[in-house]
Amino acid sequence: MDEHIIQDDDEDREALASLSSVPPPQRKIHSYSQQLRATSAHKRYHQVRKHSLDDIPKPPDNYCNNGDSSDDDFFPYSSSSNNARSAEEYIISHSQRLDQNLSLEGCPEDPCHCHPLPEFIGATGGTNIFKVPKRATVHPARPPCLELRPHPLRETQVGKFLRNIACTDTQLWAGQECGIRFWRFQDAYEPGLGAKVRRGDEDAAPFQESANTPPTMCLLVDSGNRLVWSGHKDGKIRSWKMDHPAADTSPFKEGLSWQAHRGPVLSIIMSYYGDLWSGGEGGAIKIWPWESIEKSLSLRPEEKHMAALLAERSFIDLRSQVTVNGNCNISSSDIKCLVSDNVRAKVWCAQPLSFSLWDARTKELLKVFNIDGQTENRVDVPSAQDQPTVEDEMKVKFVSTSKKEKSGGFLQRSRNAIMGAADAVRRVASRGAGAFAEDNKRTEALVLAADGMIWSGCTNGLLVQWDGNGSRLQDVIHHPCAVQCFCAFGTRIYVSYVSGMVQVMDLEGNLIAGWMAHIGSVIKLAAGNGYIFSLATHGGLRGWNISSPGPIDSLLRSDLAEKESIYSRQDNVRILVGTWNVGQGRASQESLMSWLGSVASDVGIVVVGLQEVEMGAGFLAMSAAKETVGLEGSSIGHWWLDTIGKALDENTIFERMGSRQLAGLLVSLWVRKNLRMHVGDTDAGAVPCGFGRAIGNKGGVGLRIRVFDRLICFVNCHLAAHLEAVNRRNADFDHIYRNMVFTRSSNLLSNAAAGASAAVQTLRVPNAAGVNTEETKLDLAEADMVVFFGDFNYRLFGISYDEARDFVSQRCFDWLREKDQLRAEMKAGKVFQGMREALIRFPPTYKFERHRQGLAGYDSGEKKRIPAWCDRVIYRDNRSGTMSECSLECPIVSSILMYEACMDVTESDHKPVRCKFHCTIAHVDRSVRRQAFGEIIRSNKKVRSLLDELRYVPETVVSTNNIVLQNQDTSILRITNKSDKDKAIFKIICEGQSTVKDDEEVADYHPRGSFGLPRWLEVTPAAGIIKADQFVDVSVHHEEFHTLEDLVDGIPQNWWCEDTRDKEVILKVIVQGSCSIETRSHQIHVRHCFSAKTVRIDSKSNNCRKGQGGSVQQLSSSSDTTDDPRNLHKP
Repeated sequence: MDEHIIQDDDEDREALASLSSVPPPQRKIHSYSQQLRATSAHKRYHQVRKHSLDDIPKPPDNYCNNGDSSDDDFFPYSSSSNNARSAEEYIISHSQRLDQNLSLEGCPEDPCHCHPLPEFIGATGGTNIFKVPKRATVHPARPPCLELRPHPLRETQVGKFLRNIACTDTQLWAGQECGIRFWRFQDAYEPGLGAKVRRGDEDAAPFQESANTPPTMCLLVDSGNRLVWSGHKDGKIRSWKMDHPAADTSPFKEGLSWQAHRGPVLSIIMSYYGDLWSGGEGGAIKIWPWESIEKSLSLRPEEKHMAALLAERSFIDLRSQVTVNGNCNISSSDIKCLVSDNVRAKVWCAQPLSFSLWDARTKELLKVFNIDGQTENRVDVPSAQDQPTVEDEMKVKFVSTSKKEKSGGFLQRSRNAIMGAADAVRRVASRGAGAFAEDNKRTEALVLAADGMIWSGCTNGLLVQWDGNGSRLQDVIHHPCAVQCFCAFGTRIYVSYVSGMVQVMDLEGNLIAGWMAHIGSVIKLAAGNGYIFSLATHGGLRGWNISSPGPIDSLLRSDLAEKESIYSRQDNVRILVGTWNVGQGRASQESLMSWLGSVASDVGIVVVGLQEVEMGAGFLAMSAAKETVGLEGSSIGHWWLDTIGKALDENTIFERMGSRQLAGLLVSLWVRKNLRMHVGDTDAGAVPCGFGRAIGNKGGVGLRIRVFDRLICFVNCHLAAHLEAVNRRNADFDHIYRNMVFTRSSNLLSNAAAGASAAVQTLRVPNAAGVNTEETKLDLAEADMVVFFGDFNYRLFGISYDEARDFVSQRCFDWLREKDQLRAEMKAGKVFQGMREALIRFPPTYKFERHRQGLAGYDSGEKKRIPAWCDRVIYRDNRSGTMSECSLECPIVSSILMYEACMDVTESDHKPVRCKFHCTIAHVDRSVRRQAFGEIIRSNKKVRSLLDELRYVPETVVSTNNIVLQNQDTSILRITNKSDKDKAIFKIICEGQSTVKDDEEVADYHPRGSFGLPRWLEVTPAAGIIKADQFVDVSVHHEEFHTLEDLVDGIPQNWWCEDTRDKEVILKVIVQGSCSIETRSHQIHVRHCFSAKTVRIDSKSNNCRKGQGGSVQQLSSSSDTTDDPRNLHKP
């Protein structure tokens, strides 16, 4: 433990014994006012008692170290218990006991303010939710990761948040709110570009960025044409070339683009036939035929406008095709996601509460069904206009309350108004319960697994498995938070959640592993280069090895831990915390300067908490109503913020980061401008503890910030009043601690930084079986440092008013501390468990008569309230019973340099209190650690050996590499897995199509979108799994298909016609193992020989069916396996 903590229990007992043996001072009979008049006697008395700190040894100057931290080092609480010390234990320099009478004198310039003050530590801090969160150099509860882009501060990402990712063979692309960017995998371990890039990207791996565009909503990789397609908020679809020269650092520009939807493009996919499908608002689904896109792409750059017009007018509107007499068979809610089922050539469209299933070839609607799997003929959307709004409900309630007969006196009317507001809140909540239950089942994500099954994820954490025909097979819950996205790789399915959890399932839905991947929602996953990349809502981007969790993790973890000295950094920050119950008054500028401005010259962060800024039944009722609709603040609250800002020289020296108001409670935070680049991610929370736990006359408001990548929480509290309400105060603290949830607040600056994260749902359901308890950790329990301050209302017990005033006049604060309720409750482990408070050196701060100077101002009215230390500052950092030195394992070590009351401020019945912290913070240089990670990957032989094992691909053979089809012929292609130990995962793509000329010469092959099939060819199944020593038969079928010459705005302009030329395609069978980072392939040439006459038919006959005649060829002749080395994908 720290050198300032008493090490020996015997010394503790001796100190306590010496304390108990000293009799209390003899209390004088005359009154306190008489003592004040007898100044000379008073001075002589003090000379005898020597109540001073002048002769007390001072702690050494080298008490603190430097340090810092990050969400990278979060993991479940330590299993080792933090032995609870007696509340009599103090942090004392040289093991000297300072339990003496303390003087009032002292100012910021005094030498004593440069040294840590002795501290009192509450009991039972090592149990339950009050454990100090354990940290480590490398997170032991999750796999080591490649940090491609470290967590940027939210405030640096305004208008630039990353929102989606997609992987090509050699690159990772990301869509952001101002364009597109991509990383090359070959540069993944390179150091960051530092000041050459904008804030937030200094430590990210080198990347290239596009010119500015409207926000990117979705991405699609088209490997066949070396393009990346993006859908944008302005309704446009844009194409981007994959092949950009690395030397060209200028922003790259879009290729083909066109206006696809009136609103944002919410999802885009390429069907198995190469057509581009897009989904938008209002249930709009459009198809952009590949023929039109191909023609637009072939035009020259100077014909860009013509190319856009050609693509824009070629769409097929599926919604209009299934609308009859104004009734549409699909829902009018927004499209959530589209998925191409390449196994069966279908397209799934997911909307929040329903699905629609389409034939990718014929564009027919096959089925509409709800989230329970029940088939629907029509989806009716209820009108929201029939539902009264929350504001209407509140208005009616308040009007009815205000018009009640005014009887029973002021207190009764106040109680009626407040309880009426609380009742309105409950009515609104109960009325919305039904809608919440339905929202709990909303579909958030969809994925096609390797075995051809479809998985959907819901807002309640439910994972549903569907077969290819839309039949519901099973559902599971592994985590009680909203699902955000899926990613399928090999025989694994990765699921991400709003909590930051990433889980790995097998194809049957069994949970393999899970870990907290980010602090914040994981909004997208993508597979590439041997990693599963996860994108968090804050913009952090990490890569997880596809074999994790596995043996490679322990190797990487141990090697990274050994290199700690290379990437570990430390920094010092001073924090000033002030608390004041202003009693509905207002302070002068002189008072604020005395309280805050005079001691802020050496601090980097200032946090101010006020209580009773504004009270009264009407205000409390209105505040409760505003909270229900997400509003907060008041004119008086803003006055306080502006006035405090003037005292701190806001905009010149300090910058306001945010504030939060709950009724009369107000907390605000300022940061010195030269520290601003290291502080951000400001979140706010509020917990009412008043009537029915719904009214904010009592409660807590908090702010959470990230400082050098470590989380610090500040909570301003106003707990239950009255001497006898000790248990209620303890319960209020426990309620605040357990229920404080930090989110974006309307009063936080840079509101736009919330980005799309406002839409992230944090729904939770009762704990499911097998769910890791880590996911239910409390926000305050997760923080590296927590500071509670405010009017805690704990009083002095077992002492009379006159006795208390006599002790104060004699400055016998040691005896008064023995009568302090808060100290007794902390000693018993009933409140502020395991937290610390500096030894009190100042007089009780309550209750004073306003505008009366000095200690004579204590309440002398009829009630004669006993003076008490109501206003306090209590904290905890990362120190535990076994760790006190600042390091990555104990990232924040704090000490208190100042803890005092401003007795000269008289505007309230409370005195303001201030506390100055010196914090040493340990953190990681992310860029350096990424380099160290890459060096381990490249040089560690054991790691390389494990990675080489991932290159294994089962041996497979195909029955033929040449197929000839006549009209409506079917051939069977057999793929055999020769391996006896591993499954083979295959997929069949079309590398390109060519027309056979009259001289039997084959023209160049042209791929369709995403290597899609031509419309005359059907391959079933086109993907799947072959068990060890097994085979699968794939049907290769020719189907009549008539191409449409032209579409304009979705309307056919010409007759249908059929191409009578012979055609040839190259099918490629791509094979990988169950967890392979490489693939092998076989090429099959398929030729269609035309033998019929040209047919002219009406466009309505474009509903071809299989099985209209034709022959089936069983190709039994085996051919050699052809492995194309060009398709070996290396990590």
